[in-house]
Amino acid sequence: MEDNKNNIQQYEAEQIQVLEGLEAVRKRPGMYIGSTGIKGLHHLVWEIVDNAVDEVYEGGCRNIGVTIHQDNSISVEDDGRGFPVGIHPKMGIPAVEVALTVLHAGSKFGGGGYKVSGGLHGVGVSVVNALSEWLIVKVKRDGQIHHQKYSRGFATTKLTVIGETQATGTTVSFKPDYEIFEELEYNFDTLEHRLRELAFLNKGVNIKLKDERYDIEKSFMYEGGLVSFVKYLNKNKDPLHPEPIYIHTKKDTLEAEVSIQYNSSYTENVFSFANNINTLEGGTHTTGFKNALTKVINDYARKYKIIKENDPNLLGEDVREGLTAVISVKLSDPQFEGQTKTKLGNPEVRGLIDSIVTENLESYLEENPVSAKIIMEKALTAARAREAAKKARELTRRKNVLESTSLPGKLADCSEKDPSLSEIYIVEGDSAGGSAKQGRDRKNQAILPLRGKILNVEKARLDKILSSEMLRNMITAFGAGISEDFNIEKMRYHKIILMTDADVDGAHIRVLLLTFFYRYMRPLIDAGYVYIAQPPLYGVKNKQGSKIFGYAYNDKELAELLKKHKDASIQRYKGLGEMNATQLWDTTMDPETRTILQVTSEDAAAADEIFTITMGEKVEPRREFIEENAKYVRNLDI
Repeated sequence: MEDNKNNIQQYEAEQIQVLEGLEAVRKRPGMYIGSTGIKGLHHLVWEIVDNAVDEVYEGGCRNIGVTIHQDNSISVEDDGRGFPVGIHPKMGIPAVEVALTVLHAGSKFGGGGYKVSGGLHGVGVSVVNALSEWLIVKVKRDGQIHHQKYSRGFATTKLTVIGETQATGTTVSFKPDYEIFEELEYNFDTLEHRLRELAFLNKGVNIKLKDERYDIEKSFMYEGGLVSFVKYLNKNKDPLHPEPIYIHTKKDTLEAEVSIQYNSSYTENVFSFANNINTLEGGTHTTGFKNALTKVINDYARKYKIIKENDPNLLGEDVREGLTAVISVKLSDPQFEGQTKTKLGNPEVRGLIDSIVTENLESYLEENPVSAKIIMEKALTAARAREAAKKARELTRRKNVLESTSLPGKLADCSEKDPSLSEIYIVEGDSAGGSAKQGRDRKNQAILPLRGKILNVEKARLDKILSSEMLRNMITAFGAGISEDFNIEKMRYHKIILMTDADVDGAHIRVLLLTFFYRYMRPLIDAGYVYIAQPPLYGVKNKQGSKIFGYAYNDKELAELLKKHKDASIQRYKGLGEMNATQLWDTTMDPETRTILQVTSEDAAAADEIFTITMGEKVEPRREFIEENAKYVRNLDI
């Protein structure tokens, strides 16, 4: 990107095209931002930030600032060209007002204002306005500072000049509407992860995040771009070659970047983006990349007799074990499959990525024989483990066929056959498992007790995982397979509830199980099927212990109970086994009264980092993580 203002494309009122009005947005907000929960709340920020990032390509923007104010309102500021303020030729009002009050009004529809853009293609800024209690826009351009206020999609003031300046840029401040959103409190970590990601994807751009609620400020700027991104992703792993491989090309209106680095782990992490949008389902860019990677490594292995003449080729999963890769494409007319824009469909991208990865990776392997040998050995070891896992799977299947039932003996199944109405509790220990079996609703609640030590899958390949009876029992009970064979359509339960003790050991078991789900049954988490039960920490009883006044799930609730019942005794539950079947049902299993937390993973890179730190080989990052996050841990008995 060049700083020369002469090279910056003009951005004027005539480029704003009008398609239709805002009427439907407030009636059906979910159609435009996904939900009115916490995800939709943050989506408002992404839309304004995406507009600012679009200015990076077109308007010479170098600085973007996001501020969370005390009242949970948001300000997004950029130093791009400044939003057009001239009178729109068809609408007769300032172009900035058109974009903020008319749905599908934007230069991204072919008006010539943008060659590359993310966001909702001109929908974003008007949707944010429609769903905000108030919104204020401040535009710096043409030597003046312009200012206008809005409320719930309508302008409440005229666009007025409030000062003079030689700077350019746009600041949008807004407060999400309490009439629309279920939650109004912004999460700093969620904003931090996405803004850091954008800084990696747009090298040289300085993005600042400030939280006035807690007096926190962070800044993200990476001159290394995708290379810095891959190094960041691998910072808690052991890289197999010192520097990430970097590939970059431009062809007409298409720009493509790829950076890869292998590490000693057993999992692959391939992250792909199109116009800064995280394409979670991949698409033509990831297909081209994976095809090229598999072909190049097999060709190299054949050429140097690393694979013998009669041996089969390495599979894609073999050559991607331990791989961290980031693929980023920027194009003028991205074709996304589905409204959520999680899969890229442009056919020309596949060929370009395939050819540049093939050419550059071939050169890298030839020029770096030591690294090439390490990568080849990694892939060959993965292939041997895959064969061992295949045999283990076949053995497991044969055993299930020979037995009278395919379900594990420890499983107390439910009678309901509709998976959407069924749930399974994964319970720590036989004692708690016994109480859960007695107290459950047998119609739709299944119980699978865990006993013994759970395998840390972060340090094991699939063949070893399949040799673990405990994990095999879980795989069999779920009925959907594992890893490459996993099919969420075959799941026997649509709620998996982890019920462990509220202590250090219980927390460790939860992390082990979540690591297993994330690495080998990831669609479960993506679909929102995984939950964590919240058992009470205290029972408040009369002095004789014969009557329970109530249960407390935290210290605040305990204090409230003790105010009501002065002459009471407190029972601190060290484990689930201390509760009988009735107590367990009343506190933790009754759908009418229980509290369960849904496990989600909005940011795959952040989730990968957490599991690597907490379950990986390196001790120092784990110690730092625990020290930094200890203050946020709830229900922990030390």
